[in-house]
Amino acid sequence: MALTRNRLKIDGASETQVSDLSVRINACQTITDALSASREVLTEYQDNLTFNEPAIEAKIFVEYAFEKTSIQLITQSGELLCEYGKKKLISTLSKRIYGYPVAYIVGYQPFWTLNLGVSEHTLIPRADSEIVVETAIALPLSKNATVLDLGTGTGAIALAIKSECSHWIVSGCDFREEIIELAQANASLNSLNVEFVLSNWFSAITAMQPFDLIVSNPPYVESNSIWLNQGDVRFEPNSALTSGIDGLDDIRHIISKGTEYLKPGGYLVLEHGHQQANIIQQLLLQWGYQEVTTKQDLNGLDRATLGRWRT
Repeated sequence: MALTRNRLKIDGASETQVSDLSVRINACQTITDALSASREVLTEYQDNLTFNEPAIEAKIFVEYAFEKTSIQLITQSGELLCEYGKKKLISTLSKRIYGYPVAYIVGYQPFWTLNLGVSEHTLIPRADSEIVVETAIALPLSKNATVLDLGTGTGAIALAIKSECSHWIVSGCDFREEIIELAQANASLNSLNVEFVLSNWFSAITAMQPFDLIVSNPPYVESNSIWLNQGDVRFEPNSALTSGIDGLDDIRHIISKGTEYLKPGGYLVLEHGHQQANIIQQLLLQWGYQEVTTKQDLNGLDRATLGRWRT
């Protein structure tokens, strides 16, 4: 099966693999059996998967298939399995060994202190993006600061910022209605008051009410990058990943237009690739931003750069 970018067929594992999975899972009698069999399957395919931790994923998938909590996996470990749950687990494992991301399979992804619904319309939130949140909430902003998250996706960054700075007035935007609906659902799920609006970058945002802070995790991958055919990103939307031949088209747009939408002394914080910090610093300085600084992610890689609009 060809894994051509944007033409992936999500059929899951091969017929032989599904047949083998069916035999192994149908032979399971209890929750303990299902956990063990799932862990064995995921271990066998570990080299083909991205960020695969068989024991952890086995728990996630068994919880998902049999609608159990982590505690119930322990307290009900000897419970007999239902046929519906077995079929769901077989389908789940077949997708995973094909390479399908865990978050898309179960429909959610933890981020910061939140649990977020995900869909194939958006990028899966990653821990790397938490540096944007850390940077934002550490800024010396007023109690009622206004914040805009450009290209909000699941709403991850906007919602995480709001969860830490409840008095800030936070909003987010994205270019598809399905994405806005998902972000709104995540706001409700986490009981956070964040407004999400339909806007292609700044297109529907008024410059009459500039912001104290603009944050964004925009597309920043080169359009011809070989990375696009590896791991989870094969299944994620191209529109959330790539931005021109050097990956910087959207970042250039945000930096230049941001000058119209920031208050004097307001901040712009951008996530980017770990090799793009120098050129983004140069772009910010060229457009008149000051106090330009780059922050590192959990792996010590350059991941977010900020600048302050001149006062």
